Amino acid sequence: MLLFIMAGEKVAATNREAYYNYHILETYECGVALTGTEVKSIREGRCNLKDSYASVREGEAWLVNAHISPYSHGNRENHDPTRTRKLLLHRSEIDRLASRAQEKGLTLVPTKMYFKNGRVKIELAVGKGKKLYDKRETERRREADREARAMMKERSR
Repeated sequence: MLLFIMAGEKVAATNREAYYNYHILETYECGVALTGTEVKSIREGRCNLKDSYASVREGEAWLVNAHISPYSHGNRENHDPTRTRKLLLHRSEIDRLASRAQEKGLTLVPTKMYFKNGRVKIELAVGKGKKLYDKRETERRREADREARAMMKERSR
């Protein structure tokens, strides 16, 4: 008997823009209800989280505006690319996210979509929107770090 075990996580998509636009306060791992063609398309790496967000409605968490391209070998049963998808979380987590989303200035943004033990998972973050001066400060700090690394590299030669 051959036993096949998938080790680790395979990242399918990241939302780097979320880290630029939000201060990430906390993250949650959640499952997502998908159709078969959506999973196959994600395995091909054809998904985008750029403009997506999550919301809590009627006691359920939903992923809104995440783009998963139609599967290349799909037939008429293919899925709608930007349909709203249900997030799978425990009731206590949904309640906690709902209360955090009600707070002024806080948003639920997906930061990463990945495979874990053959299942599609989404890392959902509670983020507080950055102001323009915060974004400039982050960019300044990143540039200073880049220059410092370049100087260290130059000195070590």
